[in-house]
Amino acid sequence: MVLPLVDENKPKCYLCHEGFEDIEKLRIHQNASHKDYFDKNEKQTKREPAPGDVTVF
Repeated sequence: MVLPLVDENKPKCYLCHEGFEDIEKLRIHQNASHKDYFDKNEKQTKREPAPGDVTVF
């Protein structure tokens, strides 16, 4: 899908590809329309280092 240059700087929902005026409207849309997706995938955002990972200071 190609957006016109007019909409290039507007945030877009990566789940339904709907464009919004600002990031706050996008956040409200995602919390209302795609709440089940974010609730289901919430545990994947909490990641821990795997055994054997090296931390560089």
